[in-house]
Parts: sequence; structure tokens; C-alpha cells
Amino acid sequence: MTSAQLSDKKPVFVSRIPIRWGDMDAMGHVNNAVFFRYLEQARIEWYSHIGRGENAGLETVVVHCYCTYYAPLAYPGEIEIRTYAGSPGRSSFDIVQEIRRSDAPDIICAIGGSKVVWVDPKTGKSTPLPESIRKLMID
Repeated sequence: MTSAQLSDKKPVFVSRIPIRWGDMDAMGHVNNAVFFRYLEQARIEWYSHIGRGENAGLETVVVHCYCTYYAPLAYPGEIEIRTYAGSPGRSSFDIVQEIRRSDAPDIICAIGGSKVVWVDPKTGKSTPLPESIRKLMID
């Protein structure tokens, strides 16, 4: 991970997810598209952890996402996803996530991330980040 990717990010959550047999493709490793599911799962777990339900009626929308692959993953196993958040704007923030095998935590298998925008689902328009969410990234 480059220092630029984490220069204004704060570690906010660690998630562990089992690698499932069905996650693999014909090449015998986890399919590249499944990595996005892992990133999504960890992001949603973090949202639950920070009490996103307290801000009921507001949602986040992913406006950009990416994943760079460094090492394959294969069944059986478990992954650890380290989530970092920051760069809060008026209604958006960035998330960067590292995917590592739990049994080889020094090896980064992939780095992914997303830019999310806080929206009001009734209007479909962006809305300012709740102060409690902003504080998680700047304190």
C-alpha cells in the first residue's frame, strides 16, 4: 500500500471472512469479482459496527470502487480485511481496504477501496455526513 493511499486515512475496522469453496473459479483460486464481495462485506460490517442504524433513513452509495490484486487466494482459509477511512468531504469519504490471509497476515493479497456518498434515499441527493461519522475519520 502506498503512503499516498493512507496519508489521510485512519484504521477503523478489521473483518474476518471465510473463503468458501464456491468463491473459486476454474483456475483454482478465488475469482477476481469475489474480491469485491469481500470488500463489500467488510464495509457493511464496519457500517454496522459504527451504528449506521442510528442514522436510519440515510444511505451510502458507492460512486467509485477499485481492486488491485497482488497474490491469489484459495479455499480453504480465512481472510482478514483491514479497513481504513478518511478524506471526508461534505457528503463523501474514501475507504481503503487491505485483504490478507489470516494465516499469512504479512502478505497483502489485494488492496481495494471505494468512494462513498451519503444520500437521502427519499430525494436521491447527497446530504452532509453525520458529525458522528466524520469524527470517526478525523479524531
